[in-house]
Parts: sequence; C-alpha cells; structure tokens
Amino acid sequence: MHITVLGAGAGGTAVAFDCASHGHDVRVFDFEQFPDNIATIAKQGGIKAEGDIAGFGPIAYSGHDIDEALRDARLIYVVGPSYSTEPFGKAVAGKLSAGQTVVVTPSSCGGALAFKRAAGLTLDDESIRVAETSTLHYAVRLTEPGKIRVFLKLKAGNLLAALPGTHTGDILALIADVYPSMEPADSVLQTSLQNANPIIHPAVTLSNAARVEMTGGDFLFYEEGVSDSVGRLIEALDKERIAIGRALGIAILPDPEIGKRQGYMLEANYGSGYRKAPGFLGIGAQPQLDHRYLNEDVGYGLVFMSKLGRQIGVATPGMDAVIEVASIVMARDYRAEALRTPESLGISNHSAKELAAL
Repeated sequence: MHITVLGAGAGGTAVAFDCASHGHDVRVFDFEQFPDNIATIAKQGGIKAEGDIAGFGPIAYSGHDIDEALRDARLIYVVGPSYSTEPFGKAVAGKLSAGQTVVVTPSSCGGALAFKRAAGLTLDDESIRVAETSTLHYAVRLTEPGKIRVFLKLKAGNLLAALPGTHTGDILALIADVYPSMEPADSVLQTSLQNANPIIHPAVTLSNAARVEMTGGDFLFYEEGVSDSVGRLIEALDKERIAIGRALGIAILPDPEIGKRQGYMLEANYGSGYRKAPGFLGIGAQPQLDHRYLNEDVGYGLVFMSKLGRQIGVATPGMDAVIEVASIVMARDYRAEALRTPESLGISNHSAKELAAL
C-alpha cells in the first residue's frame, strides 16, 4: 500500500519506519524549517530503529514537496504535536482525492476536527475518510537524524475513531497489519479525552520547574519526577477528565489503568506506577520549560478540556489552577490564546448529546 506520513519528528519517523518494515511503500513529508531528519532519511534511503521494534525501514521519498509526498497515497498519517495539525491540513487542502484515508495520530484533543477544518472539509464529508487515535502508538525518541529509539510499541489500549464514526471499522481493517491492537472508540470525543498527556506532562513539569531550569532537564522525567505528591496532582486532574467524559456518556479510563493495558505500566496507581513503568524507563526530562509539555499540553490540551467542561457544566478547578500557574511561569496567557477550543473546532454550540455523537 502507498502510505504518506506527514511529520518527521520522532512519532512520524516511528510510524514511517513501522509501515515500511511491514512492506508498504512509504513517503515522508515535513516543512522546510525542519530539514535535518528529512535530509538524513533521504540520504540513507530509510530509517534506522532500535528498541522494541528495530531494524532498517526503506523509505521511497523523504522531502519537502507535498505533491511528491502525496503521489499515489491511499493512506495518509498526520503525526506531530497539536500545533502541526492545522498546518498539515492547510498543506494538503485541495490536494486530497476521494477514497483516501487520513489518520491523525495522536488526536491531541480534537485532531480530526482540526484537520478537517484546516483542509477545507466539512465535518460530515465522507469522500475522504478522516480518523484520529487517542495516543501515539509508540514511546519513542529521535536519537539522531534518521534514527529512533522505540521504548515501547503499545500492546493495546490505543483507540481510533473516524469522523463520522461509520468508517471506524473500515479504517481499523485498513491499518490492521501494522496496528493489530488498535481498538475502536465510540467517537472522536472519546479519543480526544482518553489522551492523558495534558494530565501528566504539565503536572510533572510544573512540580519540577526549578529542576528543569537549574539542570537543563538532567533527570529522568518519570522515574525521578513523579513523587507521590506529584502523583496526587495527576490523579486530581485525571478525575476531572473522567468527569467530563461521564457527563458526555463516554467512558474514559483512568490513565494508570489504560497504561497497564498499553504495556507502559505494571502498577495501576499514580505514584510508583509511573516511576516503575517499563514504558517510561530512561526517558529524560525536557531541556527547558519552553517545551510542548506546557505549550501543547496546556495550550491545546488542558484549555480545551477546561472549556469543554464549562460548556457541559463540569467544574475543573484542578485543570484551571494548572492553566493559571503555567501561564504565570511562562509569562503568557494560555487560556486567552485559545489555541484549541470548542469554539475553534466549531462545536461550542453543541449539546452534550450532540458532542457525544461526533
């Protein structure tokens, strides 16, 4: 199958490697401001990987020409942080063909909705099937251009939903050779809310802010950054996320519970569960506070969840506190920036019933 991967960060590189290793013809695109990994993949003709999945995955094309990257594509993966979804959508606007399938992975709260709007597609457009996943299917880092270390490829617990949901089963079948453990979600609100990065990353980062700044992130993010008190903060935010889902009639699993299913964790608790998690062992902290753990997970994640909670009458005092503290620490107003909200996704006037049906 001809597959295009939009995004050459660690996640996109992992998706491209995995698909290529399964025999697919894979093309990789990223914007010109991100040349290093793209150029190295092109020069060496593929991607090197070590860890949970390993080897060399041949790549048919790696470059900045979106038309060349999309040539003959049947399946397109959009892989990157929240702030890359709209630019990728705009890059392919008017270039997609009927019958193609797009998977935004991870959703990062409303990814399929954001992509469709950016690509000029209506939410009910079915000529091009668009779906999203609740999380990235890998714990992965780029170790050098053209090479990744995969700490974990998920064993279960990654959800996929199409928009509209009638196509979820067909898309799962299409990607089953590479992702046999991917599971169907009830809606894109379920995939969006099951994403726990906004619950974990800001709590750990703010609790270790001085350590990040004083050491340049020279510590292990989970093993050394999650004490029991930090775990209680994560748990408080997680309970609010679950409450939002409950008000929508959507079952959201506690993060340690789904973490065990995914293969990340051995213990279903918010303290030692993270410290001893095999899928998190060896993952270092970020080098500075100006990083996606705050800019994405607060600006796009917690702000979205908080505003969604307010829309359906669910209080989120913990989330609101973290948004406020992060804004003070980073000298910016994440809530006012409104980078991703129900308003920006066109769903701010939906009732709880209408939201759950997306």
